[in-house]
Amino acid sequence: MLRIGLISDTHGLLRPAAADFLQGCARIIHAGDVGDAAILEALASIAPVIAVRGNNDRGAVLEDLPETARTELAGVRLYVLHDLKQLAIDPAAAGVNVVVSGHSHRPLVEERAGVLYVNPGSAGRRRFKLPICVGELVVDGREVIPRLVELDG
Repeated sequence: MLRIGLISDTHGLLRPAAADFLQGCARIIHAGDVGDAAILEALASIAPVIAVRGNNDRGAVLEDLPETARTELAGVRLYVLHDLKQLAIDPAAAGVNVVVSGHSHRPLVEERAGVLYVNPGSAGRRRFKLPICVGELVVDGREVIPRLVELDG
């Protein structure tokens, strides 16, 4: 069994509750709008990090992040990008099992055409009345179990 932590839209704020939730993950995926390179350093002290650049990521370190990332963990193919509206591939045709995104600040778990789409929401400062969330993927054999956790209630 493999636990993959999901976080997005920190915008320079890593909440202690988010860091606590991510403890014990084998990998952490940050789906953009990191806001500060120190966030990636703090996450890397928990587990190896896969991160993509969000539309608000500025500065030398953050501007060097890729726009998308592909990885395979425990036989599960993941595709990571910040804004799902900019998805430029057909995930099912590309053999992707899970697409992880951020940007909207709205938590989402949805399956389309056999592909799981997960947005962990925003773990940073509150935007409007949207929840503060993080997520995880638990990979158990061929099964991928997504879970989103609200940190503020």
